[in-house]
Amino acid sequence: MARSIKHKAISRKRRILLVDDHPVTREGLARLINHEPGLEVCGEANTATKAVSIIDQLKPDLVVVDVSLGKGASGLELIKDLLARDQKLRILALSTHDESLYAERALRAGAKGYVMKQEPTAEVMEAMRKVMDGEIYLSKAMNERMLQRMTGSTTALLATEIDQLSDRELEVYRLLGQGRGTRQIAGELHLSVSTVETYRTHIKEKLHISSAPELVRRAVEWVHSQSS
Repeated sequence: MARSIKHKAISRKRRILLVDDHPVTREGLARLINHEPGLEVCGEANTATKAVSIIDQLKPDLVVVDVSLGKGASGLELIKDLLARDQKLRILALSTHDESLYAERALRAGAKGYVMKQEPTAEVMEAMRKVMDGEIYLSKAMNERMLQRMTGSTTALLATEIDQLSDRELEVYRLLGQGRGTRQIAGELHLSVSTVETYRTHIKEKLHISSAPELVRRAVEWVHSQSS
């Protein structure tokens, strides 16, 4: 009996929950993961709300979260929400966004790793396995950047103006750049209009922007630069 239980424990596949608003991305990742020895996708969610609603039932070994979910939802906020429910959850942030902008934010939110979707399949799988094994995963370049910042190296890259924005301010800035108005942003982020206006004011102060039209123009240019 003991041998049977031991064998069952050894052969149990580690379970992964995918949270991404793009069906093609989820389908592709699921296919790759399910072909990996010892891994299986136990569930998928296309919204933060659905992820929260199924996390307790599924009890995954790893949650892979897209940093930018659809309809204005923030993967960073979802990471915080999931860890508030279970601090032992292991979360890997996955994104198309430049890691120099989002990796540190993801780690501060509680993720144990950050990998870009553009990385080779083997790299993405390595990131998943490392995080499930209790390690932290970052690219070599990002590891070096963070080490330089921690040690106060004079060669460390200086923080950009965008780095000064809080996670919520960055989400508002991104949505402005995608053509959303204040009321639309308030609805998508479940905030009051006055709160969004306050975020806009803070963004203008931090980015040294003097007017609303300039704020929108700069936001549009930034979003375009991120997608190019």
